[in-house]
Amino acid sequence: MSGPTPELADIFRQHGPAYRQAHPLPLYQHRLMQAIETCRTAVLGGAVEWCDHCQYTHTVYRSCGNRHCPKCQGLAREKWLRQRQAELLPTEYFHVVFTLPEQIASIAFYNKEVVYGILFRATAQTLLTTAAERLGVELGFFCVLHSWGQNLHFHPHLHCVVPGGGLSPDQERWITAPRRRFLLPVKVLSNLFRRLVLEALRKAYADGALQLFEKLEPLRDPRASARFLAPLQKKDSVVYAKPPFGGPALWFWSPTELQNWDASAGFVSDSPI
Repeated sequence: MSGPTPELADIFRQHGPAYRQAHPLPLYQHRLMQAIETCRTAVLGGAVEWCDHCQYTHTVYRSCGNRHCPKCQGLAREKWLRQRQAELLPTEYFHVVFTLPEQIASIAFYNKEVVYGILFRATAQTLLTTAAERLGVELGFFCVLHSWGQNLHFHPHLHCVVPGGGLSPDQERWITAPRRRFLLPVKVLSNLFRRLVLEALRKAYADGALQLFEKLEPLRDPRASARFLAPLQKKDSVVYAKPPFGGPALWFWSPTELQNWDASAGFVSDSPI
């Protein structure tokens, strides 16, 4: 008989200290590994459950609650996926990924709540506006944030699952988009998303909502900040919109798609399957 299947926490406990000693890691990765290593162990404390009938005693240790921990978030992820699959419509779906360029990602690292909010709002407005103007439909979709790339470096991007059609303005008819490689015009999506992100980022800077530390500290000077963002106004981006690998029911968690994800993509792209 085979023994118990090793878990990520077991691997971290056995090899984590040596790996961290040999490979310098950012502080947040140290905290992540430590959270997984101590999850549901005596280190985090717990509660003792006791049956006053049979005198059976059982200790339940606290979980770390980290969003990267398989034990803490695995079941929640599966439940969320089942809920989304139940919402599937009998139509073609497209997979689109909106990603932040490296310069803005460096700001997002210290301002996750602010910049992630900008990313979600700009993505939604780009899809809704373009679908209304180009197809005359009210589009529905959902997005999921991925903060890491394939190489486990900080790389915030949104995966979007978008149906190939939408409701008519009077919400009485379902209008299917003409069959095409891209659901919506590539250049239009790219340019609108870029403009919305930069406008929102400038406003956040003007409102004092951004925290600028370490290598970003010089950007506290408005002139330096303007020079920092100026090249992004003309940055070309690439858009691919294809059906999700294996059909929409598999969404975008396929290992094949994740391996093919190009972390150097522009503002808007998808996994080039």
